[in-house]
Amino acid sequence: MTQALAKLIERRYGLETRLDLASPVPPALATMLGRRSCRRYLAQPVPEALLEVLLACAQSAPSKSDLQQYAIIVVKDPDIRAAIAGLTASMPWIADAPVFLMFCADMRRNRRITELRGHAFANDNLDSFVNATADAALAMGGFVAAAEAAGLGCCPISLVRNHIEAVSTLLALPDGVYPLAGLCAGYPASAGQVSMRLPPGVVVHTDRYDDSRLAAEIDAYDRRRHARQPIRPESQRHTDHYGVLDRCHWSDNVARQLSRPERANFKKFLNRHGFGLA
Repeated sequence: MTQALAKLIERRYGLETRLDLASPVPPALATMLGRRSCRRYLAQPVPEALLEVLLACAQSAPSKSDLQQYAIIVVKDPDIRAAIAGLTASMPWIADAPVFLMFCADMRRNRRITELRGHAFANDNLDSFVNATADAALAMGGFVAAAEAAGLGCCPISLVRNHIEAVSTLLALPDGVYPLAGLCAGYPASAGQVSMRLPPGVVVHTDRYDDSRLAAEIDAYDRRRHARQPIRPESQRHTDHYGVLDRCHWSDNVARQLSRPERANFKKFLNRHGFGLA
């Protein structure tokens, strides 16, 4: 088991590891270390009983102060699913996946509970928004971990926020609720690919934040990742503005993406839909 886990960690980072485990490691860790996004699914339904269990796993995730500020929409109506898929034509797996969920940050429920108990809600602010968003993300992470342990594959869809008004209307989301991300789930039709992650030396800090070696670490990561996962010309970001690179590294694509405004209407949407963000 130790050797298998070491291989999985090496695959995740593209680096050798001196893994030294003194005790047995739960097999679930191997599933997490080997996870990958799944965008092709078998035409095999996910049993309702299993879906209920996975949703219970999602609701078992940590929640800030036990406030549970999230909602999960199970999208079963074929017309609604088709409409959402039509908004994101580059992602046909939204229509193909046996299960499609929408994870939402939900401040509405606790506002109503506060009022039901005779109090005035006094936390319509940015901190509460962050807490609700984190709750929704943790619930989605819990669902993904459980689903993959049960043999399913998953693919989060943040692109729904590019069409946040239309998606919110389709799902009848009231003020105080916004769609964080969709999630496709089903039995994988192909193995997919393990995506190489940034090395721990970039992400994990001890005692103090230190990015003094960032440039060298990113250059090395770019080379490792390009050798295994070269970015195809059609996957390069904003080629209409920057052109096509003969050799596009991960950091090139990140810089291209983040140099152009994304979802500029997001804050305005939140303000119109009951989020004060004070």
